[in-house]
Amino acid sequence: MSTVDLEKEKKYNKWIVALSIIIPVAVAALFGINLRELGFDVEPLTMLPPIYAGINGLTAVVLVIAVIAIKNKNRKLHENLMKFAITLSVMFLVMYVAYHMTSDSTKFGGEGAVKYIYYFILLTHILLSVVIIPFVLITYVRAITNNIERHKKIAKITFPMWLYVAITGVIVYFMISPYYV
Repeated sequence: MSTVDLEKEKKYNKWIVALSIIIPVAVAALFGINLRELGFDVEPLTMLPPIYAGINGLTAVVLVIAVIAIKNKNRKLHENLMKFAITLSVMFLVMYVAYHMTSDSTKFGGEGAVKYIYYFILLTHILLSVVIIPFVLITYVRAITNNIERHKKIAKITFPMWLYVAITGVIVYFMISPYYV
């Protein structure tokens, strides 16, 4: 890899670090703010959970198709699908925060083993949803700066993590959906 490629990649590092910190902190902060409790007259956005669960499911499908595209040497399709997957993830994030800022949190009502399974899936989903942010950003930057060998190396780590987050987002939704008020 040339020094020019490394320099191109390095110019994005501050953004990657900043976004990797700002996004989870902002989500955590906004998650704790309920606009209705603060006196704002807003309707709970109760229609959002199935929509953002669907977006998670679509993200998983897009990620798999993107990997198939690149394995078939269709770089342009892969690139477009990955941009779409990032857009879907941003849409999910906006809707997730909007829902939690207007609605009370839903408590899981399951008991026994299913409760432990749910919380294991939820905890790993949440932790990896934070961890995946810098991985996605680094993987994307390596692609747009044409550092393809380094892109491939990190993509092999990013893909299964991102796919897990997308799939478990759907699973969490289906497990908690019977308890929505």
